[in-house]
Amino acid sequence: MKAIVIGVMPQQQIRARMIAIAKGKYKPKPGEPKIWFTSMKSVAEVLSDQNRALLKVIRETNPDSVAVLAKITGRQPSNLSRTLKTMSRYGLVDLKREKTHLKPVVKATDFRILATA
Repeated sequence: MKAIVIGVMPQQQIRARMIAIAKGKYKPKPGEPKIWFTSMKSVAEVLSDQNRALLKVIRETNPDSVAVLAKITGRQPSNLSRTLKTMSRYGLVDLKREKTHLKPVVKATDFRILATA
């Protein structure tokens, strides 16, 4: 599985970068981050040891639903769902709708973090 590149930069710089891209003034280069965080603290929260272990469990067991994953991990479904939604917002997990449930699918388990000073 390919590593996802994550960037860390202040919110103002992220916003300015996105506006420049939208206006066509800047074209992101290959290998530049596609996922951005505003602080190392927020990266650490989303990619905590527990959450990286969760990504590994999802990748290895390929659960059919969040409920099945909750049973495998022993976590409460509501807590697990909240964590997965956060990871989904950052593009680390896809939550695929299948009939009556959501199936978690891992997009990456390896990460490269680039931070500006």
